Amino acid sequence: MSARVLVAYYSATGSVHRLAEAVQAGAEAAGATVRLRRVAELAPQEAIASNAAWEQHLKDTEDVAVATLDDLEWANGYAFGTPTRYGAPAAQLKQFLDAAGPLWHEGKLADKPVTTFVSSAEQHGGQESTILSLANVYYHWGCVIVPLGYTDDVVYAAGGNPYGTSWPAGFPSTMPDAPVLECARYQGRRLAHFAKALAPVPAEP
Repeated sequence: MSARVLVAYYSATGSVHRLAEAVQAGAEAAGATVRLRRVAELAPQEAIASNAAWEQHLKDTEDVAVATLDDLEWANGYAFGTPTRYGAPAAQLKQFLDAAGPLWHEGKLADKPVTTFVSSAEQHGGQESTILSLANVYYHWGCVIVPLGYTDDVVYAAGGNPYGTSWPAGFPSTMPDAPVLECARYQGRRLAHFAKALAPVPAEP
């Protein structure tokens, strides 16, 4: 079976969206079929309207399909992206993961490789703890966690985070630079490799 990768993310002002596109490109370059999906926005309109960049990003990504449980069941590899929220994932992504209980109960999330990418305002704004907190979900699902490790020089060039690609976006938020995007593409290629290797062998007719 070929690699089928779901890249699901939450992004308020665009930096995580840009990382998600790079992960998608890397996985596709490695031969995977990829679904790029944003999770549903949960914030009230008045909060969104208070930040022009947030409001504009929502308009700019209206054509990106919203992630569904069907996407989780379809994929045999996952990449999840989120901004940090006090050292933890954004509620929007966590709500999507929490809704996957029926698939988890049926064992349909197990044995699939998964990786995480993040962005925060500051370099020490909780990037690693956000990735580690999401790992708790993956343990319960029975997934195979695929970190970056120090497996390629692009990891060092992007800041040296072995847990997953991370971008210190600053405030106001900025877009990921070239080394970080290359690292995200590498992370997508790495995930696709494991998704293909771990994909179930089709039953004989």
